[in-house]
Amino acid sequence: MASLLESVANDLIQQIRDDTLVLPSLPEVCLRVRDVAEDINATIPQLAQIISQDAALSARIVKVANSPLVRTPSEVTDIGTAISRLGINFTSNLAMGLAMEQMFQATSDAVDKRMRSIWHKSSEVASISHVLATHYTKLHPDQAMLAGLIHKIGALPVLTYAEENNALLNDAFALDKLIEKLHPVIGSHILKAWRFPKAILNVPSQYLKFDRDAEKVDYADIVMVAVLQSVANTDHPYTKLDWSTIGAFDRIGINPEVDMAEAIDLDDDLTGLLD
Repeated sequence: MASLLESVANDLIQQIRDDTLVLPSLPEVCLRVRDVAEDINATIPQLAQIISQDAALSARIVKVANSPLVRTPSEVTDIGTAISRLGINFTSNLAMGLAMEQMFQATSDAVDKRMRSIWHKSSEVASISHVLATHYTKLHPDQAMLAGLIHKIGALPVLTYAEENNALLNDAFALDKLIEKLHPVIGSHILKAWRFPKAILNVPSQYLKFDRDAEKVDYADIVMVAVLQSVANTDHPYTKLDWSTIGAFDRIGINPEVDMAEAIDLDDDLTGLLD
């Protein structure tokens, strides 16, 4: 197993260095939404026109606009009104994050199951990240949400590689170890290629560095604490760490011993809306 891990890891790392690693492409709707969001003269109808071409995406954004997150006095029924309630920036980040779900699909059942599991977990982390940013920091909740959704994006090329490597595909333990080892560096590589905002470029490479030191709270801190909160009260190895020594809690301003799910009603935020 060790030799397989080392061989595959070396191969993928070499592909990154040679710039030959095949990276996932952002869905077309993400590119178009981003172009509108980056245009200071963009209008709500322009963004609505793009999103409305994807009925499922439109429905999910309308669902968020009707959630307790926004607390609107009347029901939203169309995408234009939804964007008005959420704002162009929030809608753009939400649309990009939700559209990425289509990348978490594979041809083999084993890989598809893993991809869907990663997406489900990323959605949970994104929800908690949104809550943390909203209630404890001055960071943008929509960017925190997007950071949560992409924190493990680096697993995709590893899983794609596994689909073409039977030895790896048939060794679940080795595959999990490989994802754990490589997804941070590959994730940052992907976000750079996708021209993601500088503020969240370091999230994949930094969110598991529990001893990291930062001048002020950032999105890597947010995702780190969200990941830890997502495994609270389980037997996950992260629960064995001494959370009181993790600086991200101090920078956010949250007590490591507080169960955030109890401190804040997560049902009043994004939980369940991103799945």
